[in-house]
Amino acid sequence: MLGLVENHSLSRTAAFFDLDKTVIAKSSTLTFSKSFYQGGLINRRAVLRTAYAQFVFLAGGADHDQMERMREYLSALCRGWNVQQVKEIVAETLHDLIDPIIYDEAASLIEEHHAAGRDVVIVSSSGAEVVEPIGELLGADRVVATRMVVGDDGCFTGEIEYYAYGPTKAEAVKELAASEGYDLARCYAYSDSATDLPMLSAVGHPCAVNPDRALRREALARQWPILDFHRPVRLKQRFSLRVPPRPALVAAAAVGAAAATAGLVWYTHRRRAALA
Repeated sequence: MLGLVENHSLSRTAAFFDLDKTVIAKSSTLTFSKSFYQGGLINRRAVLRTAYAQFVFLAGGADHDQMERMREYLSALCRGWNVQQVKEIVAETLHDLIDPIIYDEAASLIEEHHAAGRDVVIVSSSGAEVVEPIGELLGADRVVATRMVVGDDGCFTGEIEYYAYGPTKAEAVKELAASEGYDLARCYAYSDSATDLPMLSAVGHPCAVNPDRALRREALARQWPILDFHRPVRLKQRFSLRVPPRPALVAAAAVGAAAATAGLVWYTHRRRAALA
C-alpha cells in the first residue's frame, strides 16, 4: 500500500491510528447502543438518539461543535453505569459488532507497519472501556482513549478524567514518543477528521483516510497522502482468504496425489499397449 520498510536502528517508530471511520467503518461507542439497551443501561429513546447520531456521523463526519455535543450527551448518558457491566457487555458483543466493520485496508496497513518493526497505537476519543478491547482485537501495541471518572461505587460519575480529542491527541503522541523513544519525524499517523490535524501534524508521515471536507482540503494543500478505505471485512474472513485452512490443504494434497497416481497408471498402460 505504502513504502513502509525502513532500515534505521537509532530510534523506534510507531503508526498512530484514529479509530472511528479510519480503522472501523462506524462510531465505536455508538455501535454498542443496542447492546447497552439489551443490558438495561439505556432506554429505547436513547437507542433512537444514538442511531441518529451514528447517521449524522457517517453522513458527514463530526466537526468540533458536533463532537462537543456528542461528548456532553454521552457523558450524561453513561452517568451511573456500572463499569464492570459495561466491560462485560463489550466483551460479549465485540466480535459480532466490531469484527464485521473493520476496514480490510486498515487491517492490512496495521500488518505492514508491524512487519516494518513499528508499534501500532490506537488514539481515539471514545471511552477506554470500548477502545481497549478493540485495540486488542486489532493487535495494537498501545491504546490512548478517553477515560471517565469512576466513583467508589464502581459506576461512572458522568465526569471526564481525560479527553483524547484534538490537541490532546497530539500531546499524547508526543508524550509516548518521549517515553518510548519514537522518532516522530519517521512516524505515521492516520485520521479521517480535521479535528485530528494536531496529531497528523506531529508526525513526519501524516495520511488522511476517508477525510471529511476540511481535512481533504488541508491534505491537498499540504500534499499529504489521501487513502480511501471502503472494504469492511471480518478478520477471520481475511485470514481464510489468505491461508487455506489445514483440512483444505490436506484435501487438496489428497486430490493432487490421486490425480497424479491416476495419470501415472494411465501413462504406464498406454505405453505398454504401444509396445505390445
